[in-house]
Amino acid sequence: MARALTKDTVLEALRAVTAPGGKASIVDQGLVSEIVLANAKVYFSITVPPDRASEMEPMRRAAEAAVQAIPGVEGVNAALTAERPAAAREPARASSGSGAPQPRPGRGQPVAVAGIASIIAVASGKGGVGKSTTAVNLALGLKSLGLAVGMLDADVYGPSLPRLLGLSGRPQVKDNRLQPMQAYGLKIMSMGFLVDEATPVIWRGPMVMQALTQMLREVDWGTLDVLVVDMPPGTGDVQLTMAQQVGLKGAVIVSTPQDLALIDARKGLNMFRQVEVPVLGIVENMSYFVCPSCGRRSDIFGHGGAEAEAGKLGVPFLGAVPLHMTIRETSDRGEPVTAIEPDGPLARPYRAIAEKVASALAGGTTKAAPRIVVE
Repeated sequence: MARALTKDTVLEALRAVTAPGGKASIVDQGLVSEIVLANAKVYFSITVPPDRASEMEPMRRAAEAAVQAIPGVEGVNAALTAERPAAAREPARASSGSGAPQPRPGRGQPVAVAGIASIIAVASGKGGVGKSTTAVNLALGLKSLGLAVGMLDADVYGPSLPRLLGLSGRPQVKDNRLQPMQAYGLKIMSMGFLVDEATPVIWRGPMVMQALTQMLREVDWGTLDVLVVDMPPGTGDVQLTMAQQVGLKGAVIVSTPQDLALIDARKGLNMFRQVEVPVLGIVENMSYFVCPSCGRRSDIFGHGGAEAEAGKLGVPFLGAVPLHMTIRETSDRGEPVTAIEPDGPLARPYRAIAEKVASALAGGTTKAAPRIVVE
């Protein structure tokens, strides 16, 4: 009978792997950390000197192969962690305005993904603004224009696409490449397909970056006109890595109208500008609420704040989406409103936003967003 898969069995397998030029195993040298087991899949990181990271790649592959050979293991993801000592880290740059430290833009050229014409990010400065719902309906709006569209769920800690698109199960592997799941004509990849919904992903940055790279570059996307990346909220490692390494054609910023959300949206927008990713525009989500009983409109979070902010920052305002129960209900059911009612009043704002994004990607200009009121 096969032994139960535990961290100890993983460590035992890794004791057969040594670092280049070393005599002791990577386990005995204390290089292995953060072993995570999830649904017969194993994730771990190996700490290496930053100046030797490239020559350690064969060792990483050997470690993956050693763990893959354990009976019952269905998948392995090993990441190299190369941390600089504190004294060797580069000093942060201060902006000429506030004096607050600013991250350095990335060095080197981003690498395109074969078969994908354009990759765009849908981002927000904070959570809870409806970014993922907007990303899904934007992708469906782009598809309705005749484009071949895929979606990558880059929110490794809180993946939403499986629920929003009504997907479950595990992606298949063919010719050593993951096959994306499909829904409503979209090709989808998400960490939510690999880890159960209730299982927390407790990883540090390097492991997240490794997983994200594999979901992007080791997936058989085929030929796509646009890949829509649903970013995690904020301005952290994922956003910076995608901007530096992938070659984003642009970013769409999602915000609600109130001042507090706009402060964070402004930070997200400025981050993309700093790493030289074009900002395609701002979407004002939950822009207003129309009571289904009395028909009265209420600006629960204010109204027009994102449009005003877009004007101040000199970026296009892509459109306003109402706060409506049907959008919430269809999203919870995994039936996006743009898919099930493509010509309905709630799909129109998303379609208008998609048209402006497609125009921008094609090198055109964006027009003023139509004001669509849902009665």
